[in-house]
Amino acid sequence: MSHTVEAKSADVSDVKASQMQTISALSVDETERLGTEIVAALKTVFDPEIPADIYELGLIYKVDIKDDRSVGVEMTLTTPNCPAAEEMPMMVENAVASVPGVGVVTVNIVWEPTWTPDRMTDEARLVLNMW
Repeated sequence: MSHTVEAKSADVSDVKASQMQTISALSVDETERLGTEIVAALKTVFDPEIPADIYELGLIYKVDIKDDRSVGVEMTLTTPNCPAAEEMPMMVENAVASVPGVGVVTVNIVWEPTWTPDRMTDEARLVLNMW
């Protein structure tokens, strides 16, 4: 999301973390807007077999908004044998890409950490009657 620029020094080994500066091409307000709208878009994506959205189910592990407005999403599925495994990444990509101002979207399926029902929000638990 941001670039790290090291201070110029004759001896790079002398550069300390306190001399590093973080610069982002996106303003804080724009980053917050994109983040909020991306989460809202993710909440429109549902696993076809589960009546809760993938965000509330805890299937989204990471959303990385980069300076060039490209977005990387790391997500998992409830099981490697999920019938929606082929279509789910495209559904997520399309949802995130629909957010105004978002550039290229990349979705990666990851299996670590393994998804468990503990990752679900209270809202998902309520919808699934898991109280």
